[in-house]
Amino acid sequence: MSDFTVVHQDKETHARCATIHTQHGLVHTPVFMPVGTQAAVKTLSAKELKECGAQIILSNAYHLYLRPGTDIIKNAGGLHNFMSWQQPILTDSGGYQIFSLALLRKFKNEGVEFQSHIDGAKHYLTPESIIDIQSVLGSDIIMPLDDCIEYPASYEMAKVAMERTTQWAQRSHAYYKKVQDKNACRQILFGIIQGSTYEELREASLEQLLGLDFFGYAIGGLSVGEPQDLRYTMLSFTAERLPANKPRYVMGIGMPEDILQAIECGVDMFDCVIPTRYGRNGTAFTSEGRMVVRNAEFKDDARSLDSSCACYTCKNYSRAYLRHLFNSSEMLGLRLVSLHNVHFFVAFADTIRRSIQEGKFLEFKEAFLSRYLSMARNN
Repeated sequence: MSDFTVVHQDKETHARCATIHTQHGLVHTPVFMPVGTQAAVKTLSAKELKECGAQIILSNAYHLYLRPGTDIIKNAGGLHNFMSWQQPILTDSGGYQIFSLALLRKFKNEGVEFQSHIDGAKHYLTPESIIDIQSVLGSDIIMPLDDCIEYPASYEMAKVAMERTTQWAQRSHAYYKKVQDKNACRQILFGIIQGSTYEELREASLEQLLGLDFFGYAIGGLSVGEPQDLRYTMLSFTAERLPANKPRYVMGIGMPEDILQAIECGVDMFDCVIPTRYGRNGTAFTSEGRMVVRNAEFKDDARSLDSSCACYTCKNYSRAYLRHLFNSSEMLGLRLVSLHNVHFFVAFADTIRRSIQEGKFLEFKEAFLSRYLSMARNN
């Protein structure tokens, strides 16, 4: 059995269903990965994530390296045991987080020097050390160190970042092959395509990384401030050039309309902090659009957040009660809305998967967006 298998291809678009075989089980795609940056999806337990139907979660090697440190996680038996999650985990290298430090980091061809956002201590990471950190974590899918730059970026800046990402990818891949046989766990390494919003650079990045034959490929450097139409152009341009026999992952994209567009382009995997970040601020995602539940219009509303949702929150609590919790500064409110949002995104990917299998993807996309975007137009 192949580690990656396409099980259904939509006839009208590039949308597809596939399976990824990892050391902690199968992942069925398209899949949304809740983000547990610091070994926790904010406010939610592993039990709640399982009940939501989450197949795989994402954590961050950079953050876990800084706190609690790899020794503590190693002594716990790896990241899965440490956070009590025995299903697949993908760890990002932290390239985006280091990029966001701005004045606290300095890129070099050998690696990146930065000051910890926690205590100001200086650290130095290389493509090789990032592989070592993720080996200790024992995550199922690992990402190489990359250079993610802001939007807008000049062609010259984007070219330097893309070339550095390629050099680091080459070193990561060579080191990964060297150490993988010594690891107790079987890890999967993806490559990351960069190039900002320049098609020429995206194509060059693709050509260079495809030659390394990574297990899968991620599209990086999007959702960093660029307009939606440009994001979609870069997404389509890059995705259609990726090999059909490899999983495709777009990093950091999380709005439902963006996910649908990416799936239509043939992307398999998604992650974003949006479900819990919006949940903590009182915004719920529903099949009929986004809802700011703390608003006064819901003070007497006895309905659930979403009548079509089967999550614990929607089965047990009203919009009026949730609004009361937020306006009373009760932590239960942000937990319940975050729980609903994670369930919504996981179920959203599941429903899309079924629509592809039934040959109804475009029909589902049109119907969903018609309902979902109507609330945005009316608000």
